[in-house]
Amino acid sequence: MTVGSTLVEAGVIRRPMLAEVVANRPLTPHLRRITLTGAEIDRFGYDGPDHLVRIFLVPAPDADLHLPDSAQWWPALQAMPAERRPVVRNYTVRRLDAGRRELDIDFVLHGDGGPASAWALRAAPGDRIGVLSDGAAYAPPADTDWQLFVGDETAMPAITAAVEALPPQARAIALIEVGSAEHEIGVRTPPGVTLTWLHRGGAPAGGSDVVIRTLRDLALPAGTPYAFVAGESAMVTTVRRHLCTERGIAKERVYFGGYWKLAPH
Repeated sequence: MTVGSTLVEAGVIRRPMLAEVVANRPLTPHLRRITLTGAEIDRFGYDGPDHLVRIFLVPAPDADLHLPDSAQWWPALQAMPAERRPVVRNYTVRRLDAGRRELDIDFVLHGDGGPASAWALRAAPGDRIGVLSDGAAYAPPADTDWQLFVGDETAMPAITAAVEALPPQARAIALIEVGSAEHEIGVRTPPGVTLTWLHRGGAPAGGSDVVIRTLRDLALPAGTPYAFVAGESAMVTTVRRHLCTERGIAKERVYFGGYWKLAPH
């Protein structure tokens, strides 16, 4: 069973499970799609297009991977010796094929030497990783007339998966901030969906106001909306304030997720 719009409901495993790399391919100069497989991936579960996956990485390139073997994984993780304790990061499931026991995760390469970016650059078939299914937040109410998606590269997996899963009659606007045209990816959009790529130009990630400038000039449709806003924390806060204060959208109809925070200089 391939999951994009289909839910896997029974027998979901709520502890870290072992997986290994099947493929690692570049989508853009700064985005890698890594396909994983594992004996238990068919019991990973899937709640929606922004389904969170916690990844567990080796603490050093030459170290072995040790996973907490418990649903109470956090205290078990903290009890592990530092040299055995895996590095944990949060990502979004881009695709789950439970029948084939395959899981796709898109990794943004931040260029900061962080453990996840470094791992994604060198990951090769057979490399081991831990994954933990952790639920989703995207949940448009039944009375939604149209949807708005706003995000940067880190929200691209969630936004593109959500857009591709929309029914043909859906109405939606998606704004995704990327560095330049070479960082765009192909997305299958239903007829009623408008996807606009916003380019930062020479500005660093988290250092551009292109999203809020575009949004302020945008004519929004009539009807009852649902907004999904995710990405750099300050951008998300600014967009949420604009939608709720200046556009009058009820706070409960706006999901906002700060996926990362720009470090102060």
